Amino acid sequence: MPQSRAMGAISRARDARLVAIAAILIVAGACRGTPEALAPGAAIDRDLLDVTVPRLHQLYADKKYTVAQVVQWHLDRIDRYNGVYGAIETVYRNDALAEARRQDAEAAKGGGAHPPLWGVPIVIKANTSIKGEVTTAGWEGFNRAGHELVAPQDATIVARFKAAGAIILGHTNMPDLANSDTNRSSSFGRTGNAYDVRFSPGGSSGGTVTAVAANFAVLGNGTDTGNSIRMPAATSALVGVFPTRGLVSIAGIAPLDWLLDNTGPIARTATDAAIALAVMAGAEGDPLDPATLAAPGTAQRAPYEPYLKADALKGKRFGVPAFILAGDGIPFHGIPANVPEPAFEKLRTAANMPLRPETREMFMKAVEALRAAGATVVIDDNILPSSFAKLATRVSTYAYMQDGTNRFLAAFGPPEYHSAADYFKALGAPLFTSSIGTEDVFRMFGGVRANIDQRVLDKDPDAERTYHAPRRATLAAYLEALDRLKLDALVYPAIQMPPPDETMPQDGRVSEGPHSATSWVNMIGVPAVVVPAGYYTTGLPFGLEFAARPWTDGDLLAIAYAWEQATHLRKPPTLVESGLLAVTPAREGRAKRGPGDD
Repeated sequence: MPQSRAMGAISRARDARLVAIAAILIVAGACRGTPEALAPGAAIDRDLLDVTVPRLHQLYADKKYTVAQVVQWHLDRIDRYNGVYGAIETVYRNDALAEARRQDAEAAKGGGAHPPLWGVPIVIKANTSIKGEVTTAGWEGFNRAGHELVAPQDATIVARFKAAGAIILGHTNMPDLANSDTNRSSSFGRTGNAYDVRFSPGGSSGGTVTAVAANFAVLGNGTDTGNSIRMPAATSALVGVFPTRGLVSIAGIAPLDWLLDNTGPIARTATDAAIALAVMAGAEGDPLDPATLAAPGTAQRAPYEPYLKADALKGKRFGVPAFILAGDGIPFHGIPANVPEPAFEKLRTAANMPLRPETREMFMKAVEALRAAGATVVIDDNILPSSFAKLATRVSTYAYMQDGTNRFLAAFGPPEYHSAADYFKALGAPLFTSSIGTEDVFRMFGGVRANIDQRVLDKDPDAERTYHAPRRATLAAYLEALDRLKLDALVYPAIQMPPPDETMPQDGRVSEGPHSATSWVNMIGVPAVVVPAGYYTTGLPFGLEFAARPWTDGDLLAIAYAWEQATHLRKPPTLVESGLLAVTPAREGRAKRGPGDD
């Protein structure tokens, strides 16, 4: 999740141990390696590398492969490469193979159509509850012997994935409680970028994007509090979907900031993302997530595949947000209304992140490609200028962090602790600082005490002034710009910079990951999607982001699909079998486990 430059010192102090771990990473030879050679007659490799959901289902229909064979192929890739890339924290090998055999036996009996993700190997981010498994959320504090956060039930999206026939291969690595723009965790270590393991895949869904890009799974879920589906997808030439908030339930996902959190699919194609989003959204709202019960009747619901038209870019009008090109920052969690204007402006501008020249160049190439596909792209200083970034910054959420954590633990925590207070009582230590809202950098703004004590949103008399009203005003400003210029969507770089090299200092310190200027999407809950949009001269991917009106998720997927069909820019990464030493006891210990062990 986004960390502004103004907050970098605190972030570095909080992650000092992880930074030390990252500093001892060593590169064994050239990390690019040579292209993976297919053994003569290795048809399954040719068929399954970058396989899509429709193509996989056709292979099953043609009886070319069994589900067990497909699952085993993906598990073999995990065994071969995961020790280098660190994408999957825990592999559920036995359960996956058992479910694959069950599905094969079911298919042998015949009888009816299969559900939409039948036989599709997927991964789940480690903050998303799977019944009976530990929800580490990347944090060692949820994985302490005898006190593990073992999920009593599936997260809503996990239950929907299972009902749709998906086969869960594992929990993907992520930074502690999703609170970073790169992918280093205290529970497992570092994840590398599939396109070059030395570089960051972004956070906090870096484990999922590396797993999907590297063909450890066909697709997976990410979570996004300020950029964490979209920015990692951009680093790894994937499609990442941030749905309209309320379309997909976040129940069962350990929160970072529950008022900004969202979940959506990460896939290699827009079609696969559309299929997965339909499954994740379901046909109706979720009582465990009230936001899903407020969808209007006009909301674009599944199925989304009928929206996918190759000519959907023709005649579309896109605007480019001026504040993103200018690098105007929006501090994570916002700044409360009671911070005086001079201090507010100083803190806001401290979060500025200039758009790197090489990123601007890639973006302008993408703009030309959009125009060549029949779209109009409007670049104007009046489209969401600095005043919009200032308005969005007043959406303040930090006072409600512990409220969200307590709501999650009440339904998805183990019997030992159903609240932050229970956790402290059971372990004699507090929860992760962001989970309980005790980070001074967010409570003391530049020495100005903002009176951010933790509160319950529904009972806070200041909630209207600090959160609800600024959120409404920001959304209204966004929609006004779309309406005034008759825009179908906005388009902009998903990240302000290329992925950084994590084997050497960046700006005098170990990398904190690539950063974006896209947290405003979370603040107003509008849908956004990232698509592959080319490669830097280094060979690392560049991602393009679109954002649209609330509840027009089908139209947004149509844009992603049409872009994909017009450009065909994505190419798979070349993996290496060596590159980094094991750097954490957790990874070393898991490497010693025997085949078939979960």
